[in-house]
Amino acid sequence: MSADAPRIGSIAVLGLGKVGMLAARLLHEAGIVVIGHDTRSMGAREPFQVHVTDVSDPVALDEALGQVDAVLSCLPYRFNRQVADVAHRHAIHYFDLTEDVATTEHIRKLAVTADAIMAPQCGLAPGFVAIVAASQAERFDRCRSIRMRVGALPQNPTGLLGYAFNWSPEGVVNEYLNDCEVIEDGVRKFVSSMEWRENIYVGGALLEAFTTSGGLGTMCDTYAGEVENLDYKTMRYPGHMDLMNFFFHELLMRERRELAGEILTNAKPPVDADVVHVHVSSEGWIDGQLRRLEHVRSFFPCIIGGREVTAIAWTTAGSVAAVIEMVRNGVLPDRGELRQETIPLDAFLATTTGARFDIPPP
Repeated sequence: MSADAPRIGSIAVLGLGKVGMLAARLLHEAGIVVIGHDTRSMGAREPFQVHVTDVSDPVALDEALGQVDAVLSCLPYRFNRQVADVAHRHAIHYFDLTEDVATTEHIRKLAVTADAIMAPQCGLAPGFVAIVAASQAERFDRCRSIRMRVGALPQNPTGLLGYAFNWSPEGVVNEYLNDCEVIEDGVRKFVSSMEWRENIYVGGALLEAFTTSGGLGTMCDTYAGEVENLDYKTMRYPGHMDLMNFFFHELLMRERRELAGEILTNAKPPVDADVVHVHVSSEGWIDGQLRRLEHVRSFFPCIIGGREVTAIAWTTAGSVAAVIEMVRNGVLPDRGELRQETIPLDAFLATTTGARFDIPPP
């Protein structure tokens, strides 16, 4: 990157599925030169370059990343280590949406010697919810708890599961089966997923919340020794957790993750009418008084670029696009590890894309 060039003048977006394509469009609208890469040929014309690229080919990946200032990986998490390695070697900014803990740890190690930003976990959760939670925590003289809850759901659920796989089935299976890091009574530890069930009301609707993996990102590192209780849970319609525990554990589908994802997606395919509920709450002391702060929002499908997009797609793509805008604008550091909880909420909401999140509570 030239010292006189914008911090991010051009970016490669790898993986042009629903989220990747939307992120590319949002970044283009924000004035960044976008070069998209996918294994498929895109039928519709886009206002930016799109190349058919096999990113599993090291030579093709190296060529794609050698021509830009930054890369956004919207690929399945198993590709992200290789992408991050190449980005590190080219000294370009790296962003992804991964929830996978092991992948994130690899990227964080690269960040120690990086000459650009290494920013994993820039989606909705981990991602935006950590930005919200940190904005609450900094208002306390002493914060005793941070609770983050997110539910990506069909607006009109059917069947006992009450669910539709609008997100990667591979990612959902990992969330439901991998252990979850928490801080409980001041002790940092791992607990099982699909446990600690609680009831939550959002806009009058009853939901259940339970532990799932990956949603905290690096929050435990940041708040260990400072906050007594910190956890992340997924919200679903009532009854979902018991059925998924039966599916994965009594039927032993936890031993066949790929098949489990295929079965679940076949049974509950994506829907257009979805909703994303965000419920972030923190408790602590302000001027000697115990207080509770809440950030509760419900996001629905909307029109972007003349096309209707699902809530989970635009909240995920919008979150990472806003962060990239902030790096481009010089609001955030330009090298090393970027933790989501270090991103100021007000500055996030002030970006072209982040302003979409600034809606009133339900």
